[in-house]
Amino acid sequence: MKNKKISFTKYVISLVVVALITGGLVYWITTSGTFQAYSLSGNDLYKVQALYNNIQENYYEDVDDNELVEGALEGMTDALDDPYTSYLGEQDAEELNNSLSSDFEGIGATLTIIDDLPEVSEAPVKDSPAEKAGLQAEDKILKVDGKETEGEDLDTVVQTIRGEKGSTVTLEVEREEDHFEVEIKRDTIPLESLDYNLDEDHQDIGNIEIASFNENTAQELRDAIKNLRNEGAESFVIDMRQNPGGYLDQVEEMTSMFLEDGQTIVQFGRDDEITNESEASERLDGGFKVKEPTVVLVDQQSASASEIFAAALKESANIPIVGTNTFGKGTVQSVSDFSDNSEVRMTIQKWLTPNGEWINEEGVDPTIEAELPDYAYLPPLSTEEELKKGDESDDTENLNAFLQALDYPTEGEEFNEETEQAVQDFQEKNDLEPTGSVNQETSSVIEQEVVQKIQESDPMYNKAIEELTK
Repeated sequence: MKNKKISFTKYVISLVVVALITGGLVYWITTSGTFQAYSLSGNDLYKVQALYNNIQENYYEDVDDNELVEGALEGMTDALDDPYTSYLGEQDAEELNNSLSSDFEGIGATLTIIDDLPEVSEAPVKDSPAEKAGLQAEDKILKVDGKETEGEDLDTVVQTIRGEKGSTVTLEVEREEDHFEVEIKRDTIPLESLDYNLDEDHQDIGNIEIASFNENTAQELRDAIKNLRNEGAESFVIDMRQNPGGYLDQVEEMTSMFLEDGQTIVQFGRDDEITNESEASERLDGGFKVKEPTVVLVDQQSASASEIFAAALKESANIPIVGTNTFGKGTVQSVSDFSDNSEVRMTIQKWLTPNGEWINEEGVDPTIEAELPDYAYLPPLSTEEELKKGDESDDTENLNAFLQALDYPTEGEEFNEETEQAVQDFQEKNDLEPTGSVNQETSSVIEQEVVQKIQESDPMYNKAIEELTK
């Protein structure tokens, strides 16, 4: 077997390093150097070499040598039983890296394989088709266009879901006890990093929504703060909700802006030993500091780098964190590429908060708890069949909850006369045919109205404003 040489190593703080539909994850090169693969004949891997030779010589059919090597590499990473450690062959690595470097066409969700099923492993890209369709982290994809996914390799599932802008894909989804179907129209997925504006009712508060930590996010944050200051901002809400992570160097630089030089940003370790830590410094932030009152927003889908940011501001700068307990990903991945452009993504260490807490599978606790209403967490309505009077199911219960959220008098699991009247009233108000039953068009408009209401009321954001104005 030909030895392969890793040409350089990149370090990543991210939620998913297995396979992407969207490219919502980016990588940062921190060091250059090489790693030479060991010879198999002189160590404990002799069995791999022996099996390789045995198959070549004795298997009853011709065997592609490269497929054997690729299979061995995949098997070694799979044996670690770590969803954040994987091997990607040249083609898959190229497709992944291409998707990270520019806009691309897809649905805006990231997948990994858990228990033989593809699972949405982080919040969908903001404003993507997947987000608009209501997909959430930890949703399991049971079928793609009617084809079962259990046991399929991740690359096959990813390629089936990806596709040209304007085309559609139908996913059957399992979310805890719920099963539902969504039809998603593929689109161009922008890799935007952040958005900002002055609060409509408080023109001295700047709101900055950070979707991920891309290669230029620190500079984008610096520019946003400068512009908001020029527009009159005297305090800031930093919204990290549904932020899945990204570049480690970016979160360190951004966090340093809010801390005094010498304060701890994050610690790194292996097993129970802390090996090194990162501190705020002029080297990181260039002397650009944010001293205005600040509140950070997080939710259960804030992960990885966004958790580093939130924990550091909470523990080192005593800045309020508003929202819910975060996702809980406390590990760091390296990304190394071989000379043939294939890649290995591997968990290499864990990160700890400034106080030395490992938040893996625990998350960061907010200092001020706030949550969206219950209906914000309901699965989308099924598009598999029309809902009508007399039906009684999880879908009709969710329908009644959505209608009730929109101020129509409905409740319970049954699609009764009250539900039928509410649907007719809703359809008339929204220029839809008033059939009293819920087809795909009506369900889509209902969900859009609910999303708009959530965005307009947003108790989590309002709690952050309350904290800044008290």
